[in-house]
Amino acid sequence: MAEANKFKAKSLDISEFSYQNIGMWPLQYRGLLCFVLLVVVLVAGYFFHVKDLYGTLSSVSAKEEVLRTTYKKRAFEAANIDAYRQQMVELKKTFGALLAQLPGDTEVPGLLEDITEIGYGSSLEIKTISLQPEKSKEFYVELPIRIVAEGGYHDVGTFVSGIAGLPRIVTLHDFSIKLSRNQNRQVFEVKAKTYRYKGQDD
Repeated sequence: MAEANKFKAKSLDISEFSYQNIGMWPLQYRGLLCFVLLVVVLVAGYFFHVKDLYGTLSSVSAKEEVLRTTYKKRAFEAANIDAYRQQMVELKKTFGALLAQLPGDTEVPGLLEDITEIGYGSSLEIKTISLQPEKSKEFYVELPIRIVAEGGYHDVGTFVSGIAGLPRIVTLHDFSIKLSRNQNRQVFEVKAKTYRYKGQDD
């Protein structure tokens, strides 16, 4: 008790506080020490345990959001599965119809004959019609055809309309029209392109 009275009687002197006489400290200082120790324990607990739990919680929350989004997408697809199937059927029909318009290797000579006949039927004089080297693309192969003909402007227009009416897909590129040597007709040069689907023969 004498030691405790010494703390009460004298003014506060930090040098007199030690762990050996901690039981003799005034109540308010012992309470303050307990509070400081509690804060230290809580802070240490946060950094060593609670912080990891928060990180885990954030990761789980992010995964939950991804799963929710995936679930909503799958639920929407499931609700519209019949419409998707109908669209697939229609796309297959459209794709099949387009493929039917692409000539196979065995049909190219016949296509050249058709182009020649359209030229003569348009009153054009076909000078040259020749296949150029194929150009392979990602899903199809281009088959360029060089055409040189001679005739009038109206004849050229009739020829272009005839090409557009072919049952096979043929596009015209790189038009060139100039006067012939005798200056009374036009020399018409164009590159026609038809296409072959790679899946047919490649």
